[in-house]
Amino acid sequence: MTPPLYIALRFLTHRKRALLLSLSGVVFGVAIFICTQAQTQGFSRYFIESNIGSNGALVVRSRFRPRYEPLMVTAKNSKAAAGRRVYFEGITNPNEIMRVSRQFPDVISCSPVLRGTVSARAGFENATVDLYGIDPALHAQTTDILRQLIEGKFEDFRNNTSAIIIGSRLAELLQTSVGDTVQLLAPNGEYWRFSVAAIARAGIGSIDSTRIYSHAKIAQALLQQPSGASMIIYKLRDRNRAPVLASRFETLFQHNALSWQEREESTLQLFLTLRMSVAITVSLIILLAGFGIFNVLTMSVLAKIKEIAILRSMGYRRKDISAIFLWQGALIAAAGSVVGCLLGAVMTWGVSHIPIHLRGLLYTNYFLVTWDWHHYAFATLLALVAVFIASYVPARRAAELAPVVTIRGSR
Repeated sequence: MTPPLYIALRFLTHRKRALLLSLSGVVFGVAIFICTQAQTQGFSRYFIESNIGSNGALVVRSRFRPRYEPLMVTAKNSKAAAGRRVYFEGITNPNEIMRVSRQFPDVISCSPVLRGTVSARAGFENATVDLYGIDPALHAQTTDILRQLIEGKFEDFRNNTSAIIIGSRLAELLQTSVGDTVQLLAPNGEYWRFSVAAIARAGIGSIDSTRIYSHAKIAQALLQQPSGASMIIYKLRDRNRAPVLASRFETLFQHNALSWQEREESTLQLFLTLRMSVAITVSLIILLAGFGIFNVLTMSVLAKIKEIAILRSMGYRRKDISAIFLWQGALIAAAGSVVGCLLGAVMTWGVSHIPIHLRGLLYTNYFLVTWDWHHYAFATLLALVAVFIASYVPARRAAELAPVVTIRGSR
């Protein structure tokens, strides 16, 4: 142990009450930062996982007509028209698009979907729903629909073309359960009868309250659609590469391709704003702890003037004196960060077991948290920076004290 470090320990333990107050500020600041970040990121990640599990990491839809810019003449009063695409509903040759896209190494699987809006009726209850016509085998490979089932069996749906899978909140609205009959209204005014084979819970209110899955051929006949698919959804090995792959698919297939980041941009920005707001608010606790450490070290310098003068007369240099007080701050920051990280882990675990009844944007019965080492690293870094800044001024002041003057003034 170096002399400055040993002296710093002696100075710190001499004023135990001030040490505990300074240490507690860092501990609670780090712990609360970790816990709040785990919560906000937990809800955000749950939304992302649920959304990708239901809608895919990438969606190809709506064929568009290429614009031959060198051959076009833009009207004088038209500024944005030249940059707009002309879209056509539906997918042209979905089987060929899927065959080619499967050759990309980032693509795990893909599934065609025929989507339409219809009216559903069960008993005396009615609702407007999104009908998803799917290939059961491909959709099970591409999405998390098998894990989302809370009642019924997927095999009953796959083996029966007159069966459907219905969202959990929609089932509550229609007051229906597995084995009941639901009628869907076709565009020609006829009601088609389906049996409920299973009930699915995606965990996102907008999906669970509106979605019904049926077989693709049945949905095509009911919706009277000439195209066999409205979109193709993709499961990727690395979901973060979805924007790059979407750009390549648009160029290759001349269809609109949308990544999950672009599709859920507004919601993701909301979660990011909440995380930043919470981080800034909680960081104030660590900042206040830094002010406390500044006061403690400043008072320590004033109380140890005689000792500092003796050390200077013994041959200690200015940087040695400065190191003594910087070591005090470093010890507080290190101990506070370690204890704060442990307390943050305990608080995160405790919060994850607090029951809640959330049935809005997300579906959960407990607080959602994420265990991420980045939270601990960033909280520790924040504490170290705050404490270093708080320690620097008292350390510099102590180093600038002249030994002869301080000895005279301390008599």
